[in-house]
Amino acid sequence: MSTPLPTSELISVLVGNHRRFRAFLQRRVGDASDAEDILQAAFLKSVERGDTVRDGETVVAWFYRLLRNALIDYYRQRDAERRALGRIAGLRIDTAEPEHAVERAICLCVHDLLPTINQDYAALLRRVDLDGVSIADVAAEAGMTPNNVRVKLHRARAALRKKLELSCGTCTEHGCLDCSCARSPRQHD
Repeated sequence: MSTPLPTSELISVLVGNHRRFRAFLQRRVGDASDAEDILQAAFLKSVERGDTVRDGETVVAWFYRLLRNALIDYYRQRDAERRALGRIAGLRIDTAEPEHAVERAICLCVHDLLPTINQDYAALLRRVDLDGVSIADVAAEAGMTPNNVRVKLHRARAALRKKLELSCGTCTEHGCLDCSCARSPRQHD
C-alpha cells in the first residue's frame, strides 16, 4: 500500500510548474484570464485531493489529469451558458426608467470616484451599473465569457467600494442613498 505525498511537496511541484500548466490551459481555452481562473480552481482541488497522489505517480501527470477534467467542466459550463442565453435571447424585459429623484439621491461621489480606479473597471461599471447594459452584452462586446465579466465586475465594485469608504465614510453604510458626505454635488445632464 502506498502512502500519500506530503502536501508541502505537492504544492512545491505545482507552483514550480505554474507557467507550464497555465500555457497548457491557455492553448485550449484561448483566454489568459479563463486559463488562470481554471488553474487557480485546480490548484485548490489539488490541495483538497492531494492524498490521491501515490508514490510512483508523478505529481505533474496527476495534475494534468486534473486539468483535463477541469477543461471538460469548463466547456460543459460554457455550452450550458450559451444554450441558456439562446433560450432567453428572444425575451425582452421592460424596465421602467428610474425616477430622476432617485438618481439624484444616489451618492454623486460614484461619478467623481470612477476615474480614480482602474480604467477597465471604471468602464465596466459605467456600462453595466450606470448604463444598464447586460453582462451578456458586455461579454459579447469584449470577447469575454459572462463569467469572466461577472468576476471583473465584482472586483470593480470592490475597488469602487473601497474608494467610497475612504471618501464618504459612514454614508456608505446605508448604500450612499441621500448622500450627506462633504463632496460637492455634480449636475446631471
